[in-house]
Amino acid sequence: MVKAVVCGAAGGIGQPLSLLLKLNPLITELALYDVVNALGVAADLSHIPTPAQVTGYLPPDNGAEKALKGADIVVIPAGVPRKPGMTRDDLFVNAGICATLAQAIANAAPKAFILVISNPVNSTVPVFAETLKKAGVFDPKRLLGVSHLDVIRASTFVASVLGKPTEAQKYTIPVVGGHSGATILPLLSQTKPAIPDILADKEKRDALVNRIQFGGDEVVKAKDGAGSATLSMAQAGAEFANFVIDAAFGGKKGKVVQSYINLAADAGGEAIKKEIGAELDYFSVNIELGPNGIEKILPIGQLDDVEKGLLEAAVKELGPSIDKGAAFQPAPPKL
Repeated sequence: MVKAVVCGAAGGIGQPLSLLLKLNPLITELALYDVVNALGVAADLSHIPTPAQVTGYLPPDNGAEKALKGADIVVIPAGVPRKPGMTRDDLFVNAGICATLAQAIANAAPKAFILVISNPVNSTVPVFAETLKKAGVFDPKRLLGVSHLDVIRASTFVASVLGKPTEAQKYTIPVVGGHSGATILPLLSQTKPAIPDILADKEKRDALVNRIQFGGDEVVKAKDGAGSATLSMAQAGAEFANFVIDAAFGGKKGKVVQSYINLAADAGGEAIKKEIGAELDYFSVNIELGPNGIEKILPIGQLDDVEKGLLEAAVKELGPSIDKGAAFQPAPPKL
């Protein structure tokens, strides 16, 4: 019996994400919240014959907290999308929305797993953390920034460069750091199976790293003002949510993923700070999932010289984004 909630369920990410979560047989209750159209999306999805019973909620009559009451997992794609010329950092306007939703979660579902998709993730995860801290319910093991789209892009793009586009799912590439531009650090040297031909070709490797880091720009440009990566983000978000649900409620052990987290979630966080050579409170790292969310923070591992340079650039850019989110003082609108 798992209750999942999607906040921002009627948007470009929220609708396909909600559809994909409706297909998870472990979810028995799916609550959809948004400022508009959530009731229609819920009615539509409710006709699909899977266990999840779907309800929709709007802001009136404390709709957010009604949606969140008793939630086991909350997935949050709420906020405005990117448009051409915008960076993810330009979306800091979403911070107020995130603070408002964090307060609602603190009030109605303080023990829920919280999966943050709303950009800029490098800043919005700290916004969630600070709001939850002020409410006295912050558990770093249960707050996860969803950087998983970078991971699935890496698999897709590596397979494409190798001339094996149909075999993308065979390639596993850890992606650490953050979830925006130069903060995204794909560890190509740790790819399984190994890709020596790409690593040996500087031009090919540089282009691949750049595409993984700025793949979202491709979509923003192609949609020509009509939005950003919504369908691929929904798939990545649903897959990541399913990993968390399987580990927390399905008894699956040993699942290692990357997620942008507060490094206080586990003792391994201090080792990460030594690995990256910086006192950052947040970083996307290898984590092992379990019943409590983040069971272990695992080492980043061996980096080659190219990756050491990329790490330095990632750390430099990530620090100010974290500070911006942590220092945010909300004057959020009423839900």
